[in-house]
Amino acid sequence: QLQASGGGLVQAGGSLGLSCAAGRTSTSYGLGWFRQAPGKEREFVAAISWNGASTYYADSVKGRFTISRNIAKNTVYLQMNSLRPEDTAVYYCAAEEQGWGSAIQTTYDYWGQGTLVTVSS
Repeated sequence: QLQASGGGLVQAGGSLGLSCAAGRTSTSYGLGWFRQAPGKEREFVAAISWNGASTYYADSVKGRFTISRNIAKNTVYLQMNSLRPEDTAVYYCAAEEQGWGSAIQTTYDYWGQGTLVTVSS
């Protein structure tokens, strides 16, 4: 139900935008982005509440990444600026029924397939 897109190869310091169409999931769901680097566990990146009023970020991306959503299109976005090689990972979007947005993976009910972001040094 969740379809992420926008990944690719970018040089360090560059920008990239990801989008995730939430499909048939309710517009009242909270949405989040997570990532998994090679050989590492999946980690929280950013989340947004159902109405976009509240956003949350991992410390490692705060000030560089921006999460937003278009309720009418039921789509969530992740704008990534000042990218670093350590941002290289598969990025996943997820939806949770509570609607508040969360940094906790187990909160999420639906997951997308992931899109690869590679940042070269």
